[in-house]
Amino acid sequence: MWRKFLQIWKIKDLRKSLLFVLAMLVIFRVGAHIPVPGVNTENLKELFSQNQVLGFLNIFSGGTLESFSILALGVAPYITASIIFQLLTMIVPKLEQMQKEPDGRQRINRYTRYLCVPLAMLQSYSMISLLRQSGLNIIGALTPFETMSIVVTVTAGTVFLMWIGELISERHIGNGISLLIFAGIISGLPKFVQQVAVTFDRDQLFTLLLYAVIAVVTVAGVVTINEAQRNIPVSYAKRVRGMRMYGGMDTHLPLRVNMAGVIPIIFAISLVIFPPMVAQFFVNAQTEWVAGGAQFVINLFQNQLFYGIFYFSLVVLFTYFYTAVIFHPEQIADNLQKQGGFIPGIRPGRFTSEYLGRVINRILLAGSLFLGLIAILPLIMQVVTGSQVMIIGGASILIVVSVVIETVKQIESQLTMREYEGF
Repeated sequence: MWRKFLQIWKIKDLRKSLLFVLAMLVIFRVGAHIPVPGVNTENLKELFSQNQVLGFLNIFSGGTLESFSILALGVAPYITASIIFQLLTMIVPKLEQMQKEPDGRQRINRYTRYLCVPLAMLQSYSMISLLRQSGLNIIGALTPFETMSIVVTVTAGTVFLMWIGELISERHIGNGISLLIFAGIISGLPKFVQQVAVTFDRDQLFTLLLYAVIAVVTVAGVVTINEAQRNIPVSYAKRVRGMRMYGGMDTHLPLRVNMAGVIPIIFAISLVIFPPMVAQFFVNAQTEWVAGGAQFVINLFQNQLFYGIFYFSLVVLFTYFYTAVIFHPEQIADNLQKQGGFIPGIRPGRFTSEYLGRVINRILLAGSLFLGLIAILPLIMQVVTGSQVMIIGGASILIVVSVVIETVKQIESQLTMREYEGF
């Protein structure tokens, strides 16, 4: 490991890229501690400790919501915009065709950035309205100008993070947006360790050891599932072109168990958070049945059993859904047939497509159930231990481990490329 670090440090371009990425992450964390004026942060922390949904949002923002900083929304609006365009490419034929064009992906990315701005403004105004209705005197009376100033400030913070994320991605040291989420999640660990050290009690020793063991097992499981794949054997027939013979080799088609990555969990989080967030706006409605319905929705999502089952089901469903978006057995079968490839024992064309569909559905069952269990791991631990303390959620562990694996692979590819340059 240390030899790898020395090798990375000796390569000037790679060293500069790593230092640049670290500098951007430091800027992100500094901005996360600059609060918006006029917000009572102590009462805000009390609200987040009482509300499970808001606490979940705070984890993924890296603690920026808890202090309502200028980067309060994090990269959530950009992720939402990306999800919207991924869904639209399935529905709108023009966008689907655009995605296949040489510069189509760049144009869709540009539209995603444009959509991020109004989404950030909408989410920031919704958050201000929610804090006003909390009854904890978090935000005092604001003039329209002050409200607009906060909305513009928070929106500018999201756009700033989006820009930083793209600068990081250009360095090919990992995905910029993923690294920002990673930094936000990891930033909460020192605070937790400090709280445990201050409030340590011998009666909590077994619980803490149990959490440590579960964390290690979870990390090992995430790495295993992340790297697991089913290799489908593929053979290529011999073809003669001119005076040369091509093909005649055996290879394999890798099908990953967790093909969708962390996207299903992000999709599920968006849907789980949406109903109680909307219901918060109608709790104090003048119409009795509207206020009662809103309170019922909030109480329903505060129920641990319903919340866990609903969250688990959404993760499983979205795993199948997103895999169907990115994996097309018909195209793969068609490409194999055009290149003279075939799966031994399976006829080319429709039969190959059906076979690939059956295989991916089987391995997805294991992958989706694993993702669902990882997502509800904090709830399971709370039931088993009877403690509300959780170092880091299962979804957070999945994101952290996935980002680390992706970053390490990109750094290794950079090292390999420079080794070939030496020849």
